[in-house]
Amino acid sequence: MTSLVIAEHDNTSLKGATHHTVTAAAALGGEVHLLVVGSNAAGVAAAAAKITGVTKVLHADGAQFAEGLAENVAAQVIAIAKDYSHLLFPATAAGKNVAPRVAALLDVAQVSDITKVISPDTFERPIYAGNAIATVQSLDAVKVITVRTTGFDSAAEGGSASVETLTAAADSGKSSFVGREVTKSDRPELTAAKIIVSGGRAMGSSDKFNEVLTPLADKLGAALGASRAAVDAGYAPNDWQVGQTGKIVAPQLYIAAGISGAIQHLAGMKDSKVIVAINKDPEAPIFSVADYGLEADLFTAVPELVKAL
Repeated sequence: MTSLVIAEHDNTSLKGATHHTVTAAAALGGEVHLLVVGSNAAGVAAAAAKITGVTKVLHADGAQFAEGLAENVAAQVIAIAKDYSHLLFPATAAGKNVAPRVAALLDVAQVSDITKVISPDTFERPIYAGNAIATVQSLDAVKVITVRTTGFDSAAEGGSASVETLTAAADSGKSSFVGREVTKSDRPELTAAKIIVSGGRAMGSSDKFNEVLTPLADKLGAALGASRAAVDAGYAPNDWQVGQTGKIVAPQLYIAAGISGAIQHLAGMKDSKVIVAINKDPEAPIFSVADYGLEADLFTAVPELVKAL
């Protein structure tokens, strides 16, 4: 039994989600191979070979892979799928774009968003916004799986896998790259941040959001996040949204200021190692998952916290 992890990268460096996915693959038992599909991505393949637990890196390089178009990446995966019992993708925007195409082409049912490996054919995954955990068994010959990276530790460095060059799959011609708008920020990327400071609708305005929470995030070197209510109200940009319909995060420290804790938000952050909640409503659901709860007005408490730091 051999598993194949499809690496996520930007042709220059590996994304952290890949390391978490390797840990999930290792839990299946058997060998773990890693597929790097990109353009001029030899450096990525070399970095992938150093991940502990990876026994072989497969590298397919071509101009048609430069922008990670899902149809082209899926074609490369399909070309070697017959050699593997499990195909694992990070449950990120990129992974969720490619995995369903691969599952459809193989005519198998995708197993989505797993958080635990029970056996090679049985997995756990959250359902109902994380309020229940489903145990799912797949009897398909090839199992296509997306991995919720917050459910698995990051694989360490220190491996020395061999790198094998593959014949690149041809351009499918089904899609073309038009352009990309990238948000630039000096802060850590939300899903990779070790500390996150999030605000809710209680912030009242985008000015208050920046005035109160930015100094705290600056002191801690943290990423800024927001609840859906705060994003919908225009207090914070979309890419800050944490929750079921936003980003799933699991930092070392999550500070929630003025967030009541609707189940959709909790689904996106309850795996955080330490959760601190600041809310003046003693009945706020966020307190049910918080390690530390402060019943206070955030506009008083947060500036005092910044001074103390």
